[in-house]
Amino acid sequence: MGNQLSGLRNLPQHKWGFRIAIAAATIGIIYGYDLGAIAGALLFITKDFDLSTKQTEWVATIVVVGSIVGALTGGRLSNAIGRKPAMVLVALTYAGFALLSGVATSLEFLYVARFFLGVTIGISIVTAPIFVAESAPAAVRGGLIVMYQVATVSGIVVAYFVDYALAGSGSWRWMLALSAIPALGVVAILARLPDTPRWYVMKGRMDEARATLALTDPEADADRELADIQEDLRSERGGSINEMLKTPYARATFFVVGLGFLIQITGINAVVFYSPMIFKEMGFTGNSSLLLLPALVQVGSLIATVASLSVVDRLGRRPTLLSGITAMFVSTLLLIVVFAVGDLTKTTGWLGFIGVFVFTAGFNFGFGSLVWVYASESFPSRLRSIGASAMLTADLLANLVIALYFLSTLESLGGTGTFALFAGLAAISFLFVWRLAPETKGRPLEAIREYWENGGSWPEPERSGRFVRQEKEDKVSTTR
Repeated sequence: MGNQLSGLRNLPQHKWGFRIAIAAATIGIIYGYDLGAIAGALLFITKDFDLSTKQTEWVATIVVVGSIVGALTGGRLSNAIGRKPAMVLVALTYAGFALLSGVATSLEFLYVARFFLGVTIGISIVTAPIFVAESAPAAVRGGLIVMYQVATVSGIVVAYFVDYALAGSGSWRWMLALSAIPALGVVAILARLPDTPRWYVMKGRMDEARATLALTDPEADADRELADIQEDLRSERGGSINEMLKTPYARATFFVVGLGFLIQITGINAVVFYSPMIFKEMGFTGNSSLLLLPALVQVGSLIATVASLSVVDRLGRRPTLLSGITAMFVSTLLLIVVFAVGDLTKTTGWLGFIGVFVFTAGFNFGFGSLVWVYASESFPSRLRSIGASAMLTADLLANLVIALYFLSTLESLGGTGTFALFAGLAAISFLFVWRLAPETKGRPLEAIREYWENGGSWPEPERSGRFVRQEKEDKVSTTR
């Protein structure tokens, strides 16, 4: 630890908290890279192994099953060995299982390799946002959490272009095995970083906590920050699932679990996993169309994610989320029309491309960017980690349903019926968010619990003194 810090102090201190959080967020690249890599590889794995529709679904789904196992163990692992060691372990083991996926000699071999690949991804989904939140300076914490989503989408984009480059030779093994390269790159980035001040405090290593805090946020009052961390850790004790299911937090629990489920059940990973097959259904042929078009879709998603990052703290959580869901709903209506026409000419095919493009961009502008914001803001500290875990579990279970049944549904209902189903789910999501999601922009984190304690509405100003003080400060600053 001492050697790490001495090597880092030569860099401008005020930038180190930002750099550490960015480095941690890059682990999202390996998650995104696998999503893109398997989407392209499935075009060729299906032929080489002569897979049925259900077997093809399981090649994609087995990673999600592993992710659920990893997510359930990720929190304990990162608490036991540290946030940074957990992420380094994830990246190294991911690289190993990516290589094994590339040399699989049978379908069973591929299933096993991809299951354990999923375990590493599940651990990263839990650990990376924690590392970012605990390392970033308070002033940029929210935006840097969204950077994890930016990294994930970036990984998908890179993977699709790699898929395209290798498609001419049908080299699906290289598509999967090359996933090891970004994983090893993440190890190189993480190697010189310290762990988080919060983890050091958890383990009683106060000198290291103070030194890391001085490095990541030199303008902070180290003694006060460490005291706040200790108090926050004490306040986290005593939270339980039983409390989450009782008034006043049962409503918050219903909201975060429902939101987590709707994020995935509305179909985003159907598009990510199977977009080459969707474009084939639209009448597109050839590697240029089946692999470059999904890459362009993900470039649009990246732009939408960055746009969300720039507006969420100004526009607000609810407008951002509702705008994204609206785009998803409108795009599914367009896709219904495209498939209902039946005669998929070049014109209708390109309208279908626009529909997929807008659907994916809308998701990343709303759901994709705000999932962790609401997960971290909806509960008091003692329930925050349990609530985030419940949300993530609901998210992964819905992801499992989509990965396991989308192709079968597309085969049985056709494109019209499948996207009509997604349109209905998008409409339900809009109503769900409109009715239950609080607008937390500008609210102190500690005051958000008052929304739930007041039955799902903000209390009158006189009943929320802390927020009244904040409003007064805002008005004074505005008049100046």
